[in-house]
Amino acid sequence: MTYWAHASAIVDQPATIGDGTKIWHFCHVMSGAAIGPHCVFGQNVFVGGKVRVGAGCKVQNNVSLYDGVELEDEVFIGPSAVFTNVINPRAFIVRKDEYRTTCVGRGATIGANATVVCGSRIGAYAFVGAGAVVTHDVPAYGLALGVPARVVAWVCRCSARLPPGQGRVSCPRCGLGYEIAGEGVLPLADED
Repeated sequence: MTYWAHASAIVDQPATIGDGTKIWHFCHVMSGAAIGPHCVFGQNVFVGGKVRVGAGCKVQNNVSLYDGVELEDEVFIGPSAVFTNVINPRAFIVRKDEYRTTCVGRGATIGANATVVCGSRIGAYAFVGAGAVVTHDVPAYGLALGVPARVVAWVCRCSARLPPGQGRVSCPRCGLGYEIAGEGVLPLADED
């Protein structure tokens, strides 16, 4: 495997790190972590030993990915975003057997200083705005804002907000087509 880690980073072995991944200053990757190829971890990122990170993810400065966090391919995590793994922690009670999984779907974005409460699923290409607090699942292509986070609109794969309403719409930025129906969005063509 060929990855790059700054001299100040700590990578406990064994850890699986894909080709082309860059691990910057003061990061700590725990033994057992699985990181895909072509990822970038900014300064002061922590990756727990039971964390799974897909290919092409970008995790910005000061993010901790605790056990139970799973990032699919091409996920963006903004600076100082927070993930939890226990729903009701106490310093004096050990609850490691109560960790809840949090999965962030392919191509999704979590904005700076957002908090994702454990047990939530962030759908593919969803966008969680800066400072939002996610307490429930966010559907694919959903734009979730606020405290607590609520889906306020739909976004394209390119992250542009889709026109409001139901039925067929096209992205105003890139032209991709979508079908908006009820509380969900489907791309009109397989763009993968």
